[in-house]
Amino acid sequence: MTYRPATAAATAAPTRAAALVASVLTADAVLHLYWTTGATWPAADGTSLSHAVLGTDVPFTPPILLPLAALLLTAAAFVLACSRRPRPLLLRLGTLAVAAGLSLRAAAGVYWLVAKETGTTFHWLNLAVYTPLCVLLAVATVRVARWKDATRAR
Repeated sequence: MTYRPATAAATAAPTRAAALVASVLTADAVLHLYWTTGATWPAADGTSLSHAVLGTDVPFTPPILLPLAALLLTAAAFVLACSRRPRPLLLRLGTLAVAAGLSLRAAAGVYWLVAKETGTTFHWLNLAVYTPLCVLLAVATVRVARWKDATRAR
């Protein structure tokens, strides 16, 4: 077994992927925290917001939003930590769990493209933003979870 030193490009790619995933998940958590205040931006009211984000009528209340924000921040932390210390099994498993969650949301998004009513705000946001973003983030998260540093046996 030969030792191959890590190149800057080889270590930068998973770090950039982790930064992308963590940034998007953190921004989503901040939006959820913002909605706990009763604000409904970018929608006119809570019902419109619910229909645009989820495609159905769900209350945007702190008991629902706070756990989601905590989950998003925890997911971001796992991915970032795994990119910094790729060896611990717990960090890799946590990062793979994030990838599984993102993959599940992407699969649901594909299903919703054919199962939900077309022409709605949710349909177009799901088509243009939610599902493609979840696919991109799932792939990036898997890349972080699979990354092996130079000190790991190959």
